[in-house]
Amino acid sequence: MNKTFQPLAAACMLAVPLLASAQSSVTVYGIADALVEYRNHMNAAGDSRVAVTSGGLNTSRWGLRGVEDLGGGLKAVFNLEGEVGFDTGAAGSSFWGRQATVGLQGDFGRIVAGRSYTTAYDFILPFDPMGYAPFYSWATSAGAAGTRKDGMLTAASNLIKYDGKFGPVKLGASVAAGEGAATGRYAALAAGYDLDAFSAVLVLDQRDRQTGAVSKEQTVHWGLSYDMKPVKFFLAQRQYKKTPTSGAEQKSTLTWVGATWSVTPVLDLTPAYYFQNVKTGPLTPDDPHLLALRAKYALSKRTWLYAVASNAKARSGVVSVSRDDAAFADTQSSFGVGIQHRF
Repeated sequence: MNKTFQPLAAACMLAVPLLASAQSSVTVYGIADALVEYRNHMNAAGDSRVAVTSGGLNTSRWGLRGVEDLGGGLKAVFNLEGEVGFDTGAAGSSFWGRQATVGLQGDFGRIVAGRSYTTAYDFILPFDPMGYAPFYSWATSAGAAGTRKDGMLTAASNLIKYDGKFGPVKLGASVAAGEGAATGRYAALAAGYDLDAFSAVLVLDQRDRQTGAVSKEQTVHWGLSYDMKPVKFFLAQRQYKKTPTSGAEQKSTLTWVGATWSVTPVLDLTPAYYFQNVKTGPLTPDDPHLLALRAKYALSKRTWLYAVASNAKARSGVVSVSRDDAAFADTQSSFGVGIQHRF
């Protein structure tokens, strides 16, 4: 080979893998969220507590997201995501318990397989003014304690999920065979519509053989939002039905309404109200409701300070402002200030 072209040839050989790698990317991302909170009725004695809690705005998490351009508009994608407790530093119940998926995306949409958020979770999230805040939102699971949480399935293993957007229309579907009889099979269909300031969504899903005592669980979700700028309004509902292998059928309706007011470019105020109408089955708790108010101040595009106050109450039974924490009274109040950083 002509010595003049040897360096050029070597450079070209090195460029081939570099160009190939340039078509791929892996992103590290996450949410670091800590809340200092006062809450009453934390035990049967009615004691109060002031403590650092993880996830006042959103569940703290970290993850890896990757994409490779396969050409012709087709891309390979993967996502790994796990929960992190910023009050203790502990990981979630499983290392990648929130998401562990691989799949393809293109003009047809996106299809992934593995463990992921359900279609109901994805499509209803934009219609919850509190954004599924672990404390102060009942959009995923109402009542928070007792036998009447009546919530959506938020994540599923062994899942195949599709979503696609075609102009103003968004479509979604998912199916999970279940990891075993105790986990249950899951299927969902969803459609959304966005036109200027107006958005709407409808989701139907069903879970079979959830446990040995439950043969079927069905929900119908719908949501509406309208952005009048500087105020955006939200209205949504979940109609829930659980059919046990024996005993009474369990039905309820959870309705929520709220708004986000952009007072200034850096300050948002969000009130939200959640009410569960218990229709049949055990009345525990009986018709619980949650009122929450949040103020959020942006220090930058990725860092916020926030303050949240809430009150939960029921006619009878026990309730919590949190959708997951144990409850000990028919009412509970809380107030907290926190910080969230996204990376």
